[in-house]
Amino acid sequence: MRHLHWFQQDLRLKDNPALRSHAAADSLLCVYLMPRPKPWCNTVGLGPQRDRFLRESLVALQSELQALGQNLMVLEGSPELVLPDLVAKFGITEISLSRCHGYHEAKSLEFLERKLEIPISVHRGNTLFEPEDFPFELQDIPGVFSPFRRRVESLNINKPLAEPEYLPPPPAAQYDDIPPSLHGRHPALPLPGGPAAAERRLHQFIEVERSITRYKETRNCLDGMDGSSTLSPWLANGNLSVREVAHRIFSFERDHTANESTYWLYFELLWREFFHWRAVVDHHKLFRIGGVAGKTRQTPFEPRQFARWCAGDTDYPLVNALMRQLVATGWMSNRGRQIAASCLIHELQGDWRFGAAFFEKHLIDFDVGSNYGNWQYIAGVGHDPRGGRQFNLEKQAQQHDPEGLFTRKWDGYRAPQPLYINDAADWPITETDSRDA
Repeated sequence: MRHLHWFQQDLRLKDNPALRSHAAADSLLCVYLMPRPKPWCNTVGLGPQRDRFLRESLVALQSELQALGQNLMVLEGSPELVLPDLVAKFGITEISLSRCHGYHEAKSLEFLERKLEIPISVHRGNTLFEPEDFPFELQDIPGVFSPFRRRVESLNINKPLAEPEYLPPPPAAQYDDIPPSLHGRHPALPLPGGPAAAERRLHQFIEVERSITRYKETRNCLDGMDGSSTLSPWLANGNLSVREVAHRIFSFERDHTANESTYWLYFELLWREFFHWRAVVDHHKLFRIGGVAGKTRQTPFEPRQFARWCAGDTDYPLVNALMRQLVATGWMSNRGRQIAASCLIHELQGDWRFGAAFFEKHLIDFDVGSNYGNWQYIAGVGHDPRGGRQFNLEKQAQQHDPEGLFTRKWDGYRAPQPLYINDAADWPITETDSRDA
């Protein structure tokens, strides 16, 4: 039996149930397909920091696999073309993968199931729950977060699985080193990719500094390491299991203390879970201008205004600082994302999908459900009973940057190359793939 595991958003060995399904195989080919480039702005593909974080995560995963006598084959191309070729070339008899919640990812899987005449096993993704855990059918999932939270927050969460002690050997093939990113870590948020880095940050935030006990008060800080857990990049890439985070919270509460802040970190994990399952149910509606609500929304799209927003060159200093932080570090706080989104949608009358696509390009913690779900939330076309959120930008600056330290920090920063769109017609609205944990 010759098996293949297709890594996607599960770049880890620990708590990866799909890897345990290959114990009896004669060989196992581990494959990762780089995200396909999309012609956004004046560049293609991923933003510099998202590319850097992903490549570091892949290098770390390859190293962990090699320690077990395995390896990782990293390829370019669409799964619809690459995977059938690998199946034929290596005589693959079974494929495994962890579930992803992107619309196009689901379509790719449907295509492969039709085309390939071998079993394709889909295992649990990086979620707290499985559909059978819910006290409702998945198609009946609440459309608003609060009812969802009340019905699931007391459900049992299974403990994460240990990493496998053995994996079948890889087939004879060429396994190249993963080319490093051309971009280094930004000193303002030098987060490295990989499971080891994720474990260090989790241990630091919860057990060492015990920042979890103050999380509710500090989570709106605009700088990455000042209050946020910053666990979201590792969760998004699958370097870190969300069940591991949940059980570390529970252990801390049991062994040390439980307060509103310790609960609030779990509360944010529930937000992530809500957006994940809503993305599964909402399919392509997650990317329509009218959103899942199907509302008519017309915007007088002005390319120059959008370009100014991308470049951090608007009339709103705090928004400018946030956008420059995003391009430089690949990260923005959840509060910052709401402020920047509100500015594009309401002050600049922009199309929310363009902003969501720009975030998709740059965020090192990009997650399809959280990103597009939150943008719909602000635009008033998603799962929000209040019909959208418009933030008073001056008030937000007074509350979250009262002395202007954050704004001044990024005032002199400029992106290495101009961020503009060549023409509005050249900007495709993606129908693929945060709320920060």
